[in-house]
Amino acid sequence: MNYDSIIRDSFKSSLAVKQAALEQLQRPLVVAAERLVATYRAGNKALFMGNGGSAADAQHLAAEFVGRYRLNRRALPALALHTNTSSLTAIGNDFGYEASFLRPLEALAAPGDLVVAISTSGNSRNILAALDWARQQRLSTLGLTGAGGGAMAAKVDILLAVPSDDTPRIQECHILIGHVLCEIVERALFSPAS
Repeated sequence: MNYDSIIRDSFKSSLAVKQAALEQLQRPLVVAAERLVATYRAGNKALFMGNGGSAADAQHLAAEFVGRYRLNRRALPALALHTNTSSLTAIGNDFGYEASFLRPLEALAAPGDLVVAISTSGNSRNILAALDWARQQRLSTLGLTGAGGGAMAAKVDILLAVPSDDTPRIQECHILIGHVLCEIVERALFSPAS
């Protein structure tokens, strides 16, 4: 096994996906950033959801907004919907896993909030159920997914579909996209020039 070639190939494929994402997603990313900034300017919150690695990304990004990204500034309201394990397991047991995001969203979402769904396939049933509910409530929705967007594409207001079918590369790009959103929000809301 040639470790050097694995390392080189991984870096090269990650860079290629990020370059393609820059070319294809720059305008939708601006729209997503504008929506997130408007959400926070209006005093509302961002609610993140994802499964597995996407749950880790959801939690990571919520933490960046509540804590800080680069700037020492006031906390911004953000929540990853899966972080209460007692609630998550009770909902899974009593209502089925498909309701795992829908029930917390019902409990915590308010008009003007932004729902951020992260799924590499765009086909996670629990995320799709929550997005259906969010649409019925006229909540703004942002979806981060992979090539094509899966079923999520038809259920979100703003779609950021990374042009790849490779889960690790999609997840790497999702975190980059999330960091770009954090950077824009902080600069828009807290930089002296804003």
